[in-house]
Amino acid sequence: MRTALALIFLATGYRIVAAWNPDLVNFSPLMALAFCGAVYFRNRWMWLVPFIALSASDLYLDRYHAIQFGYTWDLGGVLVRTVCFVAALVLGWMVVRRKSWLNLLAGCLGGSLLFYFATNTASFLGDACYAKTLAGWWQAMTIGHPEFPPTLFFFRNTLVSDLLFTGTFALAMEWTALRANLPSLLKSGTARTA
Repeated sequence: MRTALALIFLATGYRIVAAWNPDLVNFSPLMALAFCGAVYFRNRWMWLVPFIALSASDLYLDRYHAIQFGYTWDLGGVLVRTVCFVAALVLGWMVVRRKSWLNLLAGCLGGSLLFYFATNTASFLGDACYAKTLAGWWQAMTIGHPEFPPTLFFFRNTLVSDLLFTGTFALAMEWTALRANLPSLLKSGTARTA
């Protein structure tokens, strides 16, 4: 459990530091940690840890964006991200029911796609710059606003970070189990940690 909590703490710090580098936009570990929390934590109260990390880092990042760029996140955007994190927990819970490395990968990919479609659709619906047509939705999904990098750039970062951080978290948990002479935590019939 200490390994998992240390990873979550480091991931939260990383999310804040990454905001200073525009190339790392949407390269965040928190979705992967919410997903992995449901896979590895027996105690469901521990599932709240990624939500607390998200909320704490959101408070900082909202203030940072207000100072740097002159805008703040609205409640709708916060709710969409929170729903995506809940969905990541559900995906993790589904992986636990049929534990395997392939299901872990599928759950991670599913979470990335869900986040991409949900956040960009919400942007399309709430942003007056997008025409409320299929072409406007497609713009929100692919190129976004002309003055910003394409939204596919953000999806690439989301996907790569979810794969990287899910893999890192899973390998750290598996290594911890191996060092304690426990069986793989992703094999069916084995207990989870925490």
